[in-house]
Amino acid sequence: MNAQYFVSPNKIRAKFSQALSSMYQKEVPLYGTLLELVAETNRQVLHEDAALAHRLQTTGEINRLTMERHGAIRVGTAKELKNLRRLFNVMGMSPVGYYDLTTAGVPVHSTAFRAVHETDLQVSPFRVFTSLLRLELIENETLRTLAQQLLSRRNIFTERVLELIILHETQGGLKTSQAQEFVTQALETFRWHSLATVSASEYQQLNAQHRLVADIVAFKGPHINHLTPRTLDIDRVQSAMPGRGIIPKAIIEGPPARNCPILLRQTSFKALEEDVAFIEPNGHQVAGHHTARFGEIEQRGVALTPKGRLLYDRLLQATNDQLQVPATESNASQYYQLLNDNFRAFPDDYDSLREQQLAWFRYFPTERGLAAKDTLDKHCTLEQLIVLDYIRFQPLVYEDFLPVSAAGIFRSNLGNAHHTQYEQTSSRAAFEHALETEVIDEIELYQQTQQRSLQTCAQALGLRMLDTLLI
Repeated sequence: MNAQYFVSPNKIRAKFSQALSSMYQKEVPLYGTLLELVAETNRQVLHEDAALAHRLQTTGEINRLTMERHGAIRVGTAKELKNLRRLFNVMGMSPVGYYDLTTAGVPVHSTAFRAVHETDLQVSPFRVFTSLLRLELIENETLRTLAQQLLSRRNIFTERVLELIILHETQGGLKTSQAQEFVTQALETFRWHSLATVSASEYQQLNAQHRLVADIVAFKGPHINHLTPRTLDIDRVQSAMPGRGIIPKAIIEGPPARNCPILLRQTSFKALEEDVAFIEPNGHQVAGHHTARFGEIEQRGVALTPKGRLLYDRLLQATNDQLQVPATESNASQYYQLLNDNFRAFPDDYDSLREQQLAWFRYFPTERGLAAKDTLDKHCTLEQLIVLDYIRFQPLVYEDFLPVSAAGIFRSNLGNAHHTQYEQTSSRAAFEHALETEVIDEIELYQQTQQRSLQTCAQALGLRMLDTLLI
């Protein structure tokens, strides 16, 4: 069938993101308050910081800012993960990165489904951080068997969405009516279900093992547990949250506040205690509570090269080693002081970040460069072109996640007082086996995006030797 009859995966992804946001706002009204606060903050920041507004205009990020969301979902079996991959593929989303959260006391490993090309991300930067429960980490054999039995009985997808996924795979896309039906059907996988699939006693056993285990195993489906908007000033949002009736977690996860933001900073309001009903063996329902869903906010900075990431990890580890205990409300001031002190070793201007090859950038030809195209020395290097103001660079936004930060968000919202230690090592091979494909290396994606921007500059300026533009 001719591809021109199919709806673009980008459009399907954008429609699904909007529909999911609307559904989640109805389920968690406080999320709507959070969206209003983030939008208001972003407007203020753009009004106050003309240079930032210009940079976001140059890169195109300003157009995607209001629609930027990342969701999170947790599944229990390899089959569920594989079919989620197929579902997200309809929306042009691929598994990027492998995150082992067991090192931080959370019994899951994860990937992020997202678009991989910068032009697709500009249309819809929707991402879903997707975690798979590691059943082998449930030490109690009886409880592990119970979890396996419960998960084997459920189907988190509607029959129709599976049919539409197969249709997409066989005919190469979906037509307009099919795409709309797909969005409607796919939403059901992410919908909240207040009726548990376990008894109150079984829930308590699962919850005692780990709250995340209960959240994944005890319900009909893997409800979306947060849907995160992007702010330009997370510290301002954090300070303003209590005034809107939102109590934030004590610590903003990730790097400290900087002139040139790096990677990802995250905060959230605490998970809601929601009414649920448990099913007893006699068929009666028993009222109870479950805590899982929360509101999260993020601020994204420049993506770091492997060299930059090593420096980031070293400085963060030094901070944690000096603090010696987990960062909490009681030691927040001390933690931030240590974090700021340690991160003085990380350059905080884009020139230094680029020159020291600590971060990735996109390159753009200037009007001056385009005007000089016919007289340009064809042997100019990238550095010479930048000095001449024929090429300018802008930070390449970090599109992915930080496992330590993700685990910190999970723990603070699920209320685990203890820090579980798991002896098993990372299991990327097992995760990819369940996924039935390899995850994409995010570093390669950033490198490719940077190189494409260099090639675009070379073509625009009439330069033949692309290697002369390599850093």
